[in-house]
Amino acid sequence: MTDVLIVGGGVIGLAAAVTLAQQGRSVKVLEPSPMRNAASWGNAGHIAVEQVAPLASAATFRAFPRRLFFRGGALSLPPSMVREWLPFGVRMLAASTPGRFKVGRDALAALLGDAVPGWRRLSDAVGRPDLLRCDGHIVAWETAASGAAGRAAWEAADIGTARIEPVAGGDLRDIDAMTKGRVADAIQFRGSGQITDLSQLADALEAALTAAGGTIVRAQAFLRVENGRAVVDAHPADLVLVSAGTGSRRLMAAAGHAVPLIAERGYHIRASADRWPSHLPPIVFEDRSMIVTGYADCVQAASFVEFGRVDAPPDPRKWRRLEAHVAALGLPLAAPFARWLGARPTLPDYLPAIGRSRRVQNLFYAFGHQHLGLTLAPVTAEIVAALIRGAATPIDATPFAVERFERTRTI
Repeated sequence: MTDVLIVGGGVIGLAAAVTLAQQGRSVKVLEPSPMRNAASWGNAGHIAVEQVAPLASAATFRAFPRRLFFRGGALSLPPSMVREWLPFGVRMLAASTPGRFKVGRDALAALLGDAVPGWRRLSDAVGRPDLLRCDGHIVAWETAASGAAGRAAWEAADIGTARIEPVAGGDLRDIDAMTKGRVADAIQFRGSGQITDLSQLADALEAALTAAGGTIVRAQAFLRVENGRAVVDAHPADLVLVSAGTGSRRLMAAAGHAVPLIAERGYHIRASADRWPSHLPPIVFEDRSMIVTGYADCVQAASFVEFGRVDAPPDPRKWRRLEAHVAALGLPLAAPFARWLGARPTLPDYLPAIGRSRRVQNLFYAFGHQHLGLTLAPVTAEIVAALIRGAATPIDATPFAVERFERTRTI
C-alpha cells in the first residue's frame, strides 16, 4: 500500500511528493492532465518574497474602482459569475480588518522569509540548481508621477527579506533602448528570484520523484470518507494529501470541509525570446499591472485577476489587451503569440491552506496559494512533510488551518 497519496501534480504537489519520497516514503501522485495546463506551469516564474502584505486589505479595496477591467485595469469581475465572486468578496472584506490583516501579514512573512532558501534546497535536491536565478526583479513606471507614487509606496511597504536598490546602469540602458524611452523610472528589487524554465522544472521534479521510487498516475481522484478515513477508490493509501489547486474545493467538501476557494484566473501571452536581453530579470510594468519574464526559450507577458469559475470560457479581450500593452511599450515581442489561461486557487484572506484535517484523521492538505504557489512550493512541502512525520513544523502552520473558515462561517 502507498504511504502517501498526493492528489494534484502541480508545483505544490510535486514538491511535496519529492520531499516525502526522498525521506523514504512510498508516494503516488494522481494528476489527471498530461498537458501541464495548471497555473503552476504558466505563471510568471517570479519568486515573490516581497509580497508580504496579503491582498485581503483595506488598501486593496480602496484601489478596486480604478483597477477594474472596464477602466483599463487588471481586475475583472464578470457579471455572469457574480454568484462566485460576490460571496468571496464579502469574505475577503471581512478578512481585511486591521487585526486580521496583521495576522495574515505575519503568517506570510514567516513563509516568504524561507522561500528562496527553500528553492535552493529543492533545486539542489532534484539536481537542477541552474533553474534558480537569484538576481531579483525590476519594477518600472511610464511617467514621473506614477514613478514617484510607486517608489513611495514600495519604500513604505513591508517587503520582507527583499531590498530596493537603483537599477544597474546597463540594465537601465537596455530597458530604455527596447522601450524607446517609454520608461520614466524604475527600481531594482534584490532578494527575490526566478525559475528560468517552468517546463524543465516540471521535468526535474517528476524525474526526481521517479528516481526516489515515487509514481505518477494520470487519473481523476474521487475522495470519500470511510470509517473516519479519507479513501480514494482504486488508490489505497495510509495518508492522503489534497493539493489539487482549484479542484481542492470539491475534494475537501467530500471530507466535510466547506472551503471558500475561488478560481482567480490569469492570462498570459508568449513570444520568441530572440530579441529579449537574456540577462534581464522579470520586469513589472506597474502602470499596466503586467509582468514580463524572459525564460530560456520564450518571453512571457502576464496579467489580470479575473474572479469566477475555473471552467468559464476565456475572455479574448484580455489577450488582446496584453498584446496592446506590449505594442504600446515597444517591447521586442512579435506575433504570433501563444495564448494561455490559468486559474489560481485563492482563499478570501489570501493565505494558503496547509495542515492536517481535524475531521478526517489521515487527511492532509496544501492548496490555495493564490499568486504565491511557485514561490512557496518548497517551504510548503517541508511543512507538510513535518506534519506527516508528526514532527515540529519549520514554520508555525496554525494560521493556515482550513478550520479558520469554519469558525467564521457566519461572516
